[in-house]
Amino acid sequence: MAEYEPLIIERAEGVWLYDSQGRQLLDGVSSLWCNIHGHRHPHIDAAIRRQLDQVAHVTSLGQSNPATIQLARRLVELSPESLQCVFFSSDGSSAVEVALKMAFQYWRQCPEPEPGRNLFLAVGNAYHGDTLGSVSVGGVSRFHAMFAPLLFEVIRGPCPDSYRWPPEIRDASQLCAHYLQHYRELLERFSDRIAAIIVEPLVQGAAGMIMHPRGFLRGLRSLADEYGTLMIADEIAVGMGRTGTLWACEQESVCPDFLCTGKGLSGGYLPVAATLTTRRIWDAFLGEYSQSRSLFHGHTFGGNPLGAAAALATLELFETENTLQHVNQMQNELQQQLERLRGHPHVGDIRSQGLIAAVELVQDRETQTGFGWAERKGHLVCQAALEKNVWLRPLGNVIVMMPPLSVTAEHLRQIIDAVEYGLEQVFAPTAA
Repeated sequence: MAEYEPLIIERAEGVWLYDSQGRQLLDGVSSLWCNIHGHRHPHIDAAIRRQLDQVAHVTSLGQSNPATIQLARRLVELSPESLQCVFFSSDGSSAVEVALKMAFQYWRQCPEPEPGRNLFLAVGNAYHGDTLGSVSVGGVSRFHAMFAPLLFEVIRGPCPDSYRWPPEIRDASQLCAHYLQHYRELLERFSDRIAAIIVEPLVQGAAGMIMHPRGFLRGLRSLADEYGTLMIADEIAVGMGRTGTLWACEQESVCPDFLCTGKGLSGGYLPVAATLTTRRIWDAFLGEYSQSRSLFHGHTFGGNPLGAAAALATLELFETENTLQHVNQMQNELQQQLERLRGHPHVGDIRSQGLIAAVELVQDRETQTGFGWAERKGHLVCQAALEKNVWLRPLGNVIVMMPPLSVTAEHLRQIIDAVEYGLEQVFAPTAA
């Protein structure tokens, strides 16, 4: 905080942010990965205004409202078939926390209880939020090491990284099977104790936009079925069309037992999140009052009508504006533009999925050695990009590009131009 110099954004429209200095900046990270259809979209604005004329908030504890009911129904319609029940919360961390608690409690209340299932199997370098449960299953030490004494025990497998291979791997085609074998061994060892496997499908966001090898998610789902455990898919960052399908799980035809969504669910307007699950899970929480089988977890603003109205409008726009078709067109454009950066001596890797892209900076391309965290190379590149009127926020050495799904080819060219300029400014003495 001693070095904090915030941008003050006074207004926004479409992909543009307007700051207190009068600058017009392209929002290259969707206001932290959540703005889907652009700022001040007329359809979402109107939906919120209509809802304001009805009711701004009622509790979901003993009450409900039409907007929340309609949103629950729409999420069920748009999600993998077996996900039929919805629990609303206010943010992605809470959505994950709910899934963890549901999975834990399920094994104590299911028709054949297995109370010994008290462990979660997480993926290396995972990030699932900042509440204590979500931090426990997270694995980014820089964010979470301080809180280690407060966290519960978690079994953790390797990070299925498609860039930095294990030393014994010589060919990319071996990666998926290699990683899955490690998870099989962990499931074999702890098979009667694992309550659920939790995974960010396809892309691990805060770890540095790490892309999984194709087939890893599908294989993990198969292992969960084989060993009789549950699967939690954290789609907070990768859902809502970001990867080219509404849910990243669809890319590998996977249906999890829990699907967590947030960020873009409201179009980036309001804090709305949800945990979707199956009727099988729901049934385990039913019983007489005296049995106390309820999930004792409630949020004051969970299912808030204004947020629900924004989310319904956001989902409607996917249809009326053919958003997914546009994403697939723009991902091809983005990949082509990114190729301009590949030859730079300090660009170690370029990776993308849908409208998620990352450029990883390294000291040495051959050894894949990164820069020290304190050197802030990614930050410096993004600071220079501001001179070209593009706002980006890095993850250490990784320059992240996650613009609103409404971007055009021209916007993407401006983003890559700005990154190219930033690289030239930061590495000018060595770029030759």
